[in-house]
Order: sequence, then structure tokens, then C-alpha cells
Amino acid sequence: MALATSISRPPIEWGVASRPMPGQEAAGDLHLVKTVGDVALLAVVDGLGHGREAIRAAECAVKILEQHATDPLITLAHRCHEALGRTRGVVMTLASLQLSKGTMAWLSVGNVEGWLFRSRSNARPPSERVLLRSGVVGYQLPELHTDVLFLAPGDLLLLATDGIRVGFVEQLKLADAPSDIVKRVMAQEFKGTDDALVLAARYLGKAHE
Repeated sequence: MALATSISRPPIEWGVASRPMPGQEAAGDLHLVKTVGDVALLAVVDGLGHGREAIRAAECAVKILEQHATDPLITLAHRCHEALGRTRGVVMTLASLQLSKGTMAWLSVGNVEGWLFRSRSNARPPSERVLLRSGVVGYQLPELHTDVLFLAPGDLLLLATDGIRVGFVEQLKLADAPSDIVKRVMAQEFKGTDDALVLAARYLGKAHE
């Protein structure tokens, strides 16, 4: 199991855990956390299948996302789609935080789960889930829309590929550090039938005004 943790430039604290399918040396599930000026882009990308071809597709997508991190999310999805036509393709969920505004836009193509857990006890709803739209980046894109959410300090974003069991969020200890959250999820909820990755990021900036 590969574990990594980092604190990118405030106001984001994040952790990630990944694990390849048993019998594979590396996983085709990759992530990106990149801050450029006022924008923080967080992405989880799952190359279809596993092995070398899945890794190649995921690496291509992550490279494009990193090069164009400040682009609108729909533009990023189309950039990846155009570049991945000769690969297996990927599914992915992207989140773009506007740090000075305290907002987050997100979108999903495929089945990478995305959750935002609210830190305030009186928040309604207490959590929100990204809308999963069927499709494969590189083969068939659905009609894309971004949803924009307001953020408050302490809100937790969680992204996970389908190598993690469905329903894993029910056992989360949301007050824990992101690095501890992803470590526990991977240890307890790894299916063992596919590559897996889980990314947690806590927003530490100011509330939306």
C-alpha cells in the first residue's frame, strides 16, 4: 500500500492513499492536487482496467490537468477527452476551489465518488455528493455541467475510485486528519479486485461571503 501526505500551500490540508490490484506492481488510479494563485485543482483519475495501459491513460490525463490547472472544469474534461482517444480512457472527478471566494466547482465523468462533508453542525444538508455522469473520457463524454458549492472552514472533500467498497463513507471519522482518514479507508474498505485510491482534502480558508 502506498501512502502519501502533504500540506500544500494553505488553505488546504490533504492526504492520499493508493493501492494496486493484487498481482500488479503499480496502480492506474492517480491523483492531482495543484494550487496556482487563487485556484486549487483536485482530481482523481482512474484508468480503465489495470496494468500498464491503465497507467498510461491516467498519466496522460493527469499531465493535461496539471498543465492547465486554472482552466474551467468543462474545458479540462474536453482537453483530456481529445488527448485520450488512442488510450483505454479514464473516468475521473475534478474539483476546482476558488480560494479567495470560498467556493468549489466539481464535475464527474464515470464512477469516481465525490463527497463534501460540512464542518458546521447546523449545515443543511450535512453532506453533498457529486453527480456521477456515465461516460469515459477518451471515448464518450456525457453532457457536462459543473455544480458550484459554498465552502466553510473545516469542510472535507473526499474522492475515491471504485476499488473502494460502496458505503465506505458511513464509517468515516470526519474530525481526523486527512492523512489518517485515507489510511483507515484504504485499510478497511479496499476491495482487492481492482486498483484503488482515496483522496481527502480539508478546506482551511475563509467562508464564502
